Amino acid sequence: MTWLLFGLLVCVALLGSSVLAKELPQDNNEKDQLDLIEEDDNLNEIDEESNENAASNEIAGGYTPDPCLKVRCGAGRICEVNDKGEGQCVCIPECPQETDDRRRVCSNHNETWSSDCEVYRMRCFRSEDSDECKTPKYKHVHVDYHGECRDIPKCSEEEMEDFPRRMREWLFNIMKDLAQRAELDDRCVELEQEAERDLAKKWANAVIWKFCDLDSHPFDRSVSRHELFPIRAPLLAMEHCIAPFLDKCDGDDDHRISLKNGGCA
Repeated sequence: MTWLLFGLLVCVALLGSSVLAKELPQDNNEKDQLDLIEEDDNLNEIDEESNENAASNEIAGGYTPDPCLKVRCGAGRICEVNDKGEGQCVCIPECPQETDDRRRVCSNHNETWSSDCEVYRMRCFRSEDSDECKTPKYKHVHVDYHGECRDIPKCSEEEMEDFPRRMREWLFNIMKDLAQRAELDDRCVELEQEAERDLAKKWANAVIWKFCDLDSHPFDRSVSRHELFPIRAPLLAMEHCIAPFLDKCDGDDDHRISLKNGGCA
């Protein structure tokens, strides 16, 4: 496997896309990553339909299930039972009070919030045109990275050149650690053991493992924003070369990264 393919797989294994820490002007009608995630899954529509079908079957069997049992709500929302006895997604009325500074997050508007719950709760209020939030920019607010806002340095040419090596080594160490703790499935254990025996496969097996780990919903040999989003925020502040690197990976700007994408040198 060539170093070019290594770089491509590494970028797939890490993050989706990046938003600079500095606030940028944004069209309120422009879709952002959470909009695309919701469109990708259509979670509410699919699961609420399943909920209605399940409820009909359960009622026929003699009891009424929890209307919210099968309703999945997006970020900043929870399920509540309405006057008709149906489960529906509403904005979280109040987030838990956070005293741990490690729970703080930085938004795409370069503002520090006490928790991700507060960020998405405010986004929900704005999308519902609630009196709780009338600030237009919060229509597309989302977590950029974990921790307080800080200056993200520019990735130098030297750092970018060394980026694939750093990520390959990091991924292999994670895979090795998980194997030692017996937290890998049998197929992945074989990859790890093969990498230990054959140094030529050390880096390749690590990135293949992570690619398959992320490509799960759906399994389509590509990694979408939905699949990458949960690990994006924790890593962005730690590796400032990720953003420009991934810009190269998603050359066709379709918000998915696969082996078809080129340009990850």
